[in-house]
Amino acid sequence: MKQTRAVLVEDEAVLRTQLEDMLGIVWPELNIVAAAEDGESGLQALDEHRPDVMFLDIQMPGMTGLDVAQRASGRCHVVFVTAYTQYAVAAFEAGAVDYVLKPFNEKRLRLAVERVREKLDSRPLRLDGLLTELATRVAQARPYMRWVTVQRGANVRLLTVDEIAYFQSDTRYTRAVTADSEALIRTPLKDLLDSLDPAQFWQIHRSTIVNLSAIDSVARDAYGHLQVRLRQRTETLRVSQPFAHLFRQM
Repeated sequence: MKQTRAVLVEDEAVLRTQLEDMLGIVWPELNIVAAAEDGESGLQALDEHRPDVMFLDIQMPGMTGLDVAQRASGRCHVVFVTAYTQYAVAAFEAGAVDYVLKPFNEKRLRLAVERVREKLDSRPLRLDGLLTELATRVAQARPYMRWVTVQRGANVRLLTVDEIAYFQSDTRYTRAVTADSEALIRTPLKDLLDSLDPAQFWQIHRSTIVNLSAIDSVARDAYGHLQVRLRQRTETLRVSQPFAHLFRQM
């Protein structure tokens, strides 16, 4: 029986390793012949190894996953890897084998693997129309941050932004605070503000950004200052005057 050969293309080392490890669990007989860190390496792996399936990150610096998919079209099955649901749904509905959202979820990856395996005996699809549509979406979309990478001792962990109750400046670093833990990241608060979805995260102080879904209530203290109470944390967060107007309708 012919062994299925795969190439992974993901520019973030942590996620590349995570995807490789998770595929080892859900598809242990899969032969991952190359795990590329950029589009150019992915293209070389496509030509060299002639895989049956490629797991392609859509957005990468330089040559993107869409560029690689253009060359892979009709030659192998493609599973798109993306952090942005709007790209993924378009890919699946337009005929790509499937998609996987980052951060990776074993249950969702297992479903993608099942769909790939069902199509391995069929001719890989031509993706020309899909790639044109996706390229337009990528150019027009404003992608927001969906996770942050944090260091926990010798380990690196991915936190989805949905887990984070608030971000707060801490000297040279930024604290990312969840319901039951916190970690330091190197991204300045200003850069975070530009990357987070404004419908989900509000700056309430020059040093604080809060996740709206983590807010339990907003009240005034004895001095008339607005204070944010959180659902799963005991501390309160002060709202400075320039941001008080955000809560007038709450």
